[in-house]
Order: sequence, then C-alpha cells, then structure tokens
Amino acid sequence: MLRTHTCGELRITDVNKTVTLCGWLQKGRDLGGMTFIDLRDRYGITQLAFNTETNPALCEKARKCGREFVLKVTGKVIERSSKNKILTTGEIEIEVTDFDILNEAITPPFTIEEHTDGGDELRMKYRYLDLRRTTVRANLELRHQVSQQTRKFLDEQNFIEVETPVLIKSTPEGARDFVVPSRMNAGEFYALPQSPQTFKQLLMISGFDRYYQIVKCFRDEDLRADRQPEFTQIDCEMSFVEQEDILNMFEGLVKHLFKQVKGIDIENLPRMTYTDAMKFYGCDKPDTRFEMKFVELNDLAKGKGFPVFDNAELVVGVNAKGCSEYTRKQLDELTEFVKRPQVGATGLVYARVNADGTIKSSVDKFYDADALKMWAQKFDAKPGDLILILAGQADKTRKALNELRLEMGTRLGLRDVNKFSCLWVVDFPLLEFNEEENRYFAMHHPFTSPKPEDIKLLDENKLGEVRANAYDMVINGVEVGGGSVRIFNKNLQAKMFEILGFTKEEAQAQFGFLMNAFEYGAPPHAGIAFGFDRLCSLFGGADSIRDFIAFPKNNSGRDVMIDAPSSIDDKQLKELSIAVMKK
Repeated sequence: MLRTHTCGELRITDVNKTVTLCGWLQKGRDLGGMTFIDLRDRYGITQLAFNTETNPALCEKARKCGREFVLKVTGKVIERSSKNKILTTGEIEIEVTDFDILNEAITPPFTIEEHTDGGDELRMKYRYLDLRRTTVRANLELRHQVSQQTRKFLDEQNFIEVETPVLIKSTPEGARDFVVPSRMNAGEFYALPQSPQTFKQLLMISGFDRYYQIVKCFRDEDLRADRQPEFTQIDCEMSFVEQEDILNMFEGLVKHLFKQVKGIDIENLPRMTYTDAMKFYGCDKPDTRFEMKFVELNDLAKGKGFPVFDNAELVVGVNAKGCSEYTRKQLDELTEFVKRPQVGATGLVYARVNADGTIKSSVDKFYDADALKMWAQKFDAKPGDLILILAGQADKTRKALNELRLEMGTRLGLRDVNKFSCLWVVDFPLLEFNEEENRYFAMHHPFTSPKPEDIKLLDENKLGEVRANAYDMVINGVEVGGGSVRIFNKNLQAKMFEILGFTKEEAQAQFGFLMNAFEYGAPPHAGIAFGFDRLCSLFGGADSIRDFIAFPKNNSGRDVMIDAPSSIDDKQLKELSIAVMKK
C-alpha cells in the first residue's frame, strides 16, 4: 500500500504519528512563510503544511503543484492552530517531511468542489472528474448502501438472486425496445429487456418460489429527469401468494431501507384505490405529504349563468390554507401557470375568505354572498384561506388541478424532501382504451390478472370496468414500485391476448414459450419491481436520477463523455447484414 491512512480518518488522537497519504490536490494556499495544500481522496480532505524556514526546497516544490495533481506525502500529524469545524479532520494537519508527485494534471474545466461552477453538460462530459466531488460520491455511496440493505432484507426472507438474459425477444407491447442485430442469424434481432417479466414468471413455474434481481433494464423512450434509456430495477417475484402477501412483504422492505439507510421509522402504508387517487388528487401517484384534497363543486357552481362552469363536465378546486392575502400579481402568476400547455387549463377562478369572514371571488357577478358561503363550507375554508377552482372536461381538469396543487404545495413549503409519505395505490383499471388505435391496451402488462370478482366482466364485454390485481407504491408523489398478481391459467391468458388484439398465431409466436410452460403446472404467483434509481434519488432528496448513476445519459439519450451512440463502419454493418446507411 502506498499510503498508511486515508485523507478522512486522522483525528486529534493521532497527533505525533508519522503517516503517508495519497490523493488529489484540491486547492493550495501560499502565505509566504507557509504553504498549505488540501489533499483529497474518496474519504475526505486533510490539510498539508509546508514550512519555508525548515524545508524551503520542499515548500517550493509544493508551490509548483496545480489543482488535481496526484500526490504522495509523508509527515507528522500535528494539531492545527486554526481549526476547521466543517472537516472531520479539521483539528489536525500534516507537517510534510517528504512528498512525491505521482502524476501531474492539466487545469480541470470546472472546480471540483461541493458547489462547482460547471454546468450539467460540461460535468457529464467530464464525468470522471465530477465523480471526485464529495456530493456526487456521497450519492453513489448511498446507492451502494441501498443495494446492500436490499440484498440483506431479501436474503433474510429466503429470496434467491437469479440473473436473467440480457439478449431476449422483442415484444410489441409496452415501450419501444432497443434492438441488437445478430451476426450469426442474418436479418434477425435480439431486444434488450424492458424488464425480466416473463423470465421471472418462468422461474416461478420452475419452483424458485422467491426470486429477486437488481437488474439493468432498457427502454427506448423519451427522457426526462426521472428516466434514462438504461435503468436499474429491484425485480421480485413470489409463488403461492395473494396481493396482500406482496404488499406486506415489500412494505417490510421499504421500512427496512428507510430505517437502515435514513434512520427513519415508517408507519404502516395506507392503501388508496385508484378511483380515490384520481378523484381527490387527479393522479395515480399522489403526493400525500400535504392534504389539499380536491373538492367537486358541480352541485353548487353550475346553473348560475356563468358559462365556464355551466358548460363544464367538472368544476373542482382546492383550498390553499392561509393564502387569502395573495396579491393580484400572485394570482395572475397562478393563472398563467395553469394556462401553460403542459398544464392545459383555460383559466382560474378564485375565492378569498377574508379575515372578517367575508368572501371575495373573481366571479362575484354570478354568485352572491350566500352562494360563496356555501362554497367555503364545502371546502372547509376558514378566514385566511384561498379557494382555487378549475373547470372543463373531467380528466383534463383533474390533471391540471393536480399540477396546480403540486405548485401550491411547493410555494407553501409543504413538499419537504426530508419528509416522507408512503402509500399503496391499488385497484387500477386492467385495460385502457386507445382512441387512435380503437382498441384496448393493458394498463400494466398483458400478464396482469383481473380481480377475481371482475373476471366475469371480461365475458360480458364490460372491459372498461375490469379492475386489475395490481398495485403501485408511491412515495412523495413518485411511483417507486409497481407490480401485480399474474395470470397463471392458460385459458385466461389466452383470453387476455385476444382482448388485446392478438391473433392465436401472434400470441403463440410472441409468448408461446410462456403459454406452453403454463401446461406444466404454474403456481399462483405475483411480483413487483422497484425503480432502484428513483428510490435512491428519493432517499438523497434529489429530483433527477442522473445524480445517482455513475455514468448517466443526457436528455437526448447520449453519453457525451464517450460520445455514444455513434456510427459504425461499413464492414461491421455488412457483417450484421444491415444495409449501409449514408448520412
């Protein structure tokens, strides 16, 4: 070992020890008679001291070192006269007696400090430098801890980790596949897995009744802060279980992770139906760190001569407590917010409940004081509160009000990243109708079982009423995990493929291997997959999963560090039987 200690472990109790450290020069300070260097490694920072009077040659050598030079230093641990309470090593420094420059470095394109001056794209281009920063390293250490604790919990519950194939068959359902040409099978392609779904079901048929895998998955879809073309799942499956067994088991996993990683005790997770989530929050992943539930106002608002409300399918709003003093400028900002294309509302109606109990609204022309008082009662609005109302087509309006609710939660400081509110959302629709293609699609995937009591609705062709035996775990408005009880009966699975528009031949061609396996005694089984990157970013208090991935892609799906994807030469294309593409 080139070093005796790391740059993060020496303390006041180590004074007078002779030590050797290795690391990168974070910054240097020349004070004339003394030169100081902050030496950094993965574990922390230690200050080095060079004295001009006692060793002028060594001091001069130190002055010539630049940022990110790789150094090896030997010296004596001494107590610092000016202590740094921020650093764990801030009570000591190293009085250097010898040092070597292991490698020189050019000036980095951004400062490698907690608050860097580098933008996102620049730091991604030089990601290997960004990873030297304490904040980024801490994110990956947290990711490692979540991984370790996940394995610990599942191992203790008798799960077995099994690797499933990365080169698989492309399927038409779900997101777009990344495809891989086969040189040995000209004109044919593998796909990279969007999930190990069929393989984990086959493992259940094989008798591996408790499986898990922390696995890479791939989806060729549009990107945003919480999406990457390649991402990691905690993928799990169990046999001889019902929905409640899955919820209890993986509620236990999440409680374990919060306790071991964050030191937080999480209470039992409440269950909310999909119908209630949409009715009271306008989305299937509600942020329940704060209340502000939707209140429907059709019965009190319609039929009073106000065309916006009279012509609307739904009039609905929220009570922003304590916001009655919002200025006209603030209300105009909220109006512009809901009219943004990504929100989609046409306008905003408000009603203030003043301190004296009187109510002033933006539609006083159509509603008298008694009518507005009834509004306030329905919203449980007290003096000082502000009622915000949207109207229009039901689904679109709920979606827009969800965005407004979240915006108000942010403005009021109700979405604290250090506060966690977890729940299960259950009883999703099994199918959703696509108007463009004029057919039903599986809301989760084709292997999700209907609720047993709703199976008869499939035969009655009441497809929109069928509920799925499916569940999502939501934390702070983020879907961190989702799964379902699987279909394990061949006839029911064939029925599902038929509903989804597969011919018997297409179903056999795509999923015949699974259907055939059902013939050999498939047990009842169910599973779940957690978005590992999302879970880590949630624990780390960040919006973007990129901060918790060592080498992420940008919003265009590019790795700007290695410049991928890239073109390949004509010879490779010919070997793969792919026509040469010229730009």
